[in-house]
Amino acid sequence: MSVLVVGLSHRSAPLELLERVALDGSRSRELAAGVVGLDDVSESLVLTTCNRTEVYADALSFHGAVAQVGDALAQATGVALAELTPHLYVHYEDRAVDHLFSLACGLESMALGESEILGQLREALRAGQEGAHLAGVLNPLFQQALRVGKRAHTDTDLDRVARSLVGAGIDRAASVLGPLHAARALVVGAGAMSGLAAASLTRAGVGDLGVINRTRERATRLAQAHQGQAYDWAELEPALQSADLVLTCTGATDHVITEELLSRDRTTRPLVVVDLAMPRDVAPEVAELPGVTVWGLTDLTGRGDEAAPDETEQVLDAVRDLVSGEVAAYLATRRSAQVAPTLAMLRTRASAVVDSELDRLDQKVPDLPDAQRAEVHQSVRRIVDKLLHTPTVRAKELAAHDVDGSSVALLRELFDLDPRETAAVTTPPHVRGLP
Repeated sequence: MSVLVVGLSHRSAPLELLERVALDGSRSRELAAGVVGLDDVSESLVLTTCNRTEVYADALSFHGAVAQVGDALAQATGVALAELTPHLYVHYEDRAVDHLFSLACGLESMALGESEILGQLREALRAGQEGAHLAGVLNPLFQQALRVGKRAHTDTDLDRVARSLVGAGIDRAASVLGPLHAARALVVGAGAMSGLAAASLTRAGVGDLGVINRTRERATRLAQAHQGQAYDWAELEPALQSADLVLTCTGATDHVITEELLSRDRTTRPLVVVDLAMPRDVAPEVAELPGVTVWGLTDLTGRGDEAAPDETEQVLDAVRDLVSGEVAAYLATRRSAQVAPTLAMLRTRASAVVDSELDRLDQKVPDLPDAQRAEVHQSVRRIVDKLLHTPTVRAKELAAHDVDGSSVALLRELFDLDPRETAAVTTPPHVRGLP
């Protein structure tokens, strides 16, 4: 079984196509459930963010899984496979792990180094766990990806040079509106990105913060957490009219902020709208209104202004080196683990041979004193332990660098071990002293 990634992102597809394939939570779960039911897939996880849709799978066969996942993605998004195919990327095994770890570090994001992706990966993992779509490979893989992402922020200077989408939007807004302590800000939506927006606005010193959401209860919770004011969804128009800065990120499939909502009785003071949603919350016509500035996801890319370009590249190189090391360590550990059932079966075989020979000895020498019998048993087992010790250690070392599984296959061939039997072995028998 092997890790497979099939997806598309801002790096491979135009914004318009990303909007069309964006999936909400329920449709993501449906896609994951559908992929698990495919013949060539044993488990799956779907990651959807504002600028990517990806399917992770444990593939039983490469070509079959790629074809089946592609069909499932087309069916779930309603976009024909022929239209998706030119923009899809496929990563397999080592490259799939490298892609996921790089993603967790923000190296694949529109804003390099942004940390929001960690929350999105955590949510995708939680959904996969709750939906029982994970069997044994993807769960630990994503757990490790989250740890790698955290390391990138704690062990390197990534946070100092990275720019989040929210942070970039707020900084740009300040360049238009001036100091934000006198600005009235409105957050539209109450999801994870909206929570980050509210927290970032509070840190930026916004004097008046409002939160509006279709569910008033969620808006109230988010507003109270940041000393803001919650609004009913019916109050969207007046809330927009009184705002200086709007950050919007809802799960709506249609435009939430329209030209009509903003054009009626609007004052002449500047308004900045930061659209973090995918599909976009803001209708294109809004940007044409006098005094209104709209920035979307594609406008908020870039790297930090705080560090010089050379220093930024050095930090990103350090993160890439971290990812490379973590990928190598993960793959080595996984390959070593793959030899464990074969080694356990070898120990079982050795234990069975020892038990059989000792039983024959007991029958031939029934009058042997108990103390001598125990010494003979211990000596025989110790001999077997020592004979198997070096092959066991060497097999683990070889497996850590074994890409195609040839060392495990050779071990099975040498000792005539049935792979169907080794797959069922999870714990070693009572042969002692083996590593």
